[in-house]
Amino acid sequence: MTRSPDTPGSRDSALAIVGSDGRLPGRKHRFDLKRTLLMLLGPALFCLAYFSPAWPDAVDPEGQTFFLSPEGQAALGLFLFTVTWWVAEVVPIGVTSIAVGVIQALLLIRPARVAFTDFLDPSVWFILGSLTIGMVFTKTGLTRRIAYKMLVIVGERTSMILLGCFLLTTGLTLIMAHTAVAATVYPLFLAIHSLYTDEEGPTKFGKNLFMGMAYVAGAGSIITLLGAARGAVAIGFFRDITGRTVSFFELTWYMLPVGVIMTILLWIYFMFYFKPEKKRIPGLRERAKKLYESLGPITAREIGTLVIVALVIILLGLRSLFPALEFLDKSAVILTATVLFFAFNILRIEDLEEIPWNIILLFGGAMSIGFCLWQTGAAEWLAVHWLTMFQSAPWFLFVMGIALFVLIMTNVIMNVAAIAISLPVALVIAPYLDVSYDVVLYASLVAAGMPFLLLVGAAPNAIAYASGQFTTKEFFTCGIPASILLMVVLGVFVLLIWPLMGMPVLLS
Repeated sequence: MTRSPDTPGSRDSALAIVGSDGRLPGRKHRFDLKRTLLMLLGPALFCLAYFSPAWPDAVDPEGQTFFLSPEGQAALGLFLFTVTWWVAEVVPIGVTSIAVGVIQALLLIRPARVAFTDFLDPSVWFILGSLTIGMVFTKTGLTRRIAYKMLVIVGERTSMILLGCFLLTTGLTLIMAHTAVAATVYPLFLAIHSLYTDEEGPTKFGKNLFMGMAYVAGAGSIITLLGAARGAVAIGFFRDITGRTVSFFELTWYMLPVGVIMTILLWIYFMFYFKPEKKRIPGLRERAKKLYESLGPITAREIGTLVIVALVIILLGLRSLFPALEFLDKSAVILTATVLFFAFNILRIEDLEEIPWNIILLFGGAMSIGFCLWQTGAAEWLAVHWLTMFQSAPWFLFVMGIALFVLIMTNVIMNVAAIAISLPVALVIAPYLDVSYDVVLYASLVAAGMPFLLLVGAAPNAIAYASGQFTTKEFFTCGIPASILLMVVLGVFVLLIWPLMGMPVLLS
């Protein structure tokens, strides 16, 4: 029997009864004090920074003074407001991002055209292209094909399934950008999670799988220059300031053990923090075999998708390896794939409605607040204040202080900006403490690659959030011990392992 839209029990009639906001008409709802207080905390922190007297200037070791303008002070207040709302999720994260542009425009922190143009930054379009690749893998069935084959190999133990997923993610970041990797494996992991449980809603296995994906994508991205743009930017600053060039393989030599160790430690960490409800999934291997066989031979749509994505990965890889190809903008390259998906009818117009625009807005807001801190001088003022606190400290504390600052900054602004703000200042201060330029460079790159606290720290964080398996609060609280673990591992490498591998840590 077919129900009409007005038939009792249909979705439309249910909405009519319940209301579009999900509330029953006429029913009183309990006042949410916690949400209200958190919602007020953001504007309160902004006002505290905005209306407070001028903050003291920052002075670097060479005597250069960094003045914090009223706009810079307001930018720091906006940063506190934004982080509070993002972590507490008092409104959708995309709406908080819109507020970032609105406040800048209304209070003249930056011109409206500048503040809102950042929402269309090429990096945001790169996120859109990455998410589209993930979506097309799901639509064509490639994710199920890959997921079933992988599960046949790793078996039925959930711990081994998770380890296989983490190693796959890390391995892919050796040859492609971590954002593209996250977008590629995301639908694959959705397919794996669907075999874990038939029930809707979050599971500990799902939190483990998707948050772990975001974390290890960062860990893997530090190993080669292909994993992220931050490496090339940092090496550029290093060359300009020191006159030395770091080669592709030199960077990999020092970063490979850090990335591999962090991947394994993060797997162990997540197995304890979000211990899966099931140790095994009985019959999973046989079920995966049957499901794989049921897919039949690979289709033309799947082949077309693989060809397009492979060409994009090759172009992005060649662009990172050969300077002559740097004119190829990475966002334009990945968006070419989006155009081709629609041109060859692999995707259709209705598929545009399934793109997670909340995540796109999140990154638009992240770019806007990041550029706001940078262009108003607030980020540089912070960096000089922070790093000069360590100019009389032992060399080890100085290096770890640099790494901690980069770690904090890379969670709130794009990691390329975090490197651009902190590394030049750190390299200027380093000789005063007899600290090698090399250890400053590598410690900064390790910290910049693993933002474990906020979704805006890296695109894989936001892509993982689209799974619905965890909240921003869970991501933040889980990221605190993980960040401490990262700093401990980095400390061991700075003090012991890197010197044994041949890295100079002191100039004398």
